[in-house]
Amino acid sequence: MKRIQVLAATLLVMLGALSAGAQLPTKHVLTLEAAKKIAAAAEAEARKRGATVVIAVVDDGGYLLVLERLDDTQVASVDVGIAKARTAAIFRRPSKVFEDQVKNGRVSALALPGAVALQGGVPIIVEGRVVGAIGVSGNSPQEDEDIAKVGADYAAAAIKGGNK
Repeated sequence: MKRIQVLAATLLVMLGALSAGAQLPTKHVLTLEAAKKIAAAAEAEARKRGATVVIAVVDDGGYLLVLERLDDTQVASVDVGIAKARTAAIFRRPSKVFEDQVKNGRVSALALPGAVALQGGVPIIVEGRVVGAIGVSGNSPQEDEDIAKVGADYAAAAIKGGNK
């Protein structure tokens, strides 16, 4: 019986030491308010260019937070914009990376679950971590990405305390 009590006491001490030293990391998340502002920055850029696009903002898991389809934008761009944003979020890199891989002969990139090999998805990064992504679809691949970058850059500036 004494041996069980000693083992129990030792286990409690070990658990106490583990719990005292174990801390959960802090994780930044993309709020709905921030996602709306990111989409608004991208929308302003699209309007400035006269572009008809869909703008999708997703969280770090690739789930949709905000979707905007500017007037006269093709309906097909809704799903494409979401897919571009999701790709950038879950793979933690621009969707253009996959398009470039396919262009360079790595067609196996097309088989990656959840990846769309189309330029226009850009991760939103805070303190070196991806907190979400923005995807733009409807115009040329480069213009889609340029508009998405404006939204992602707005997020970085806003989070650092600026407000463009």
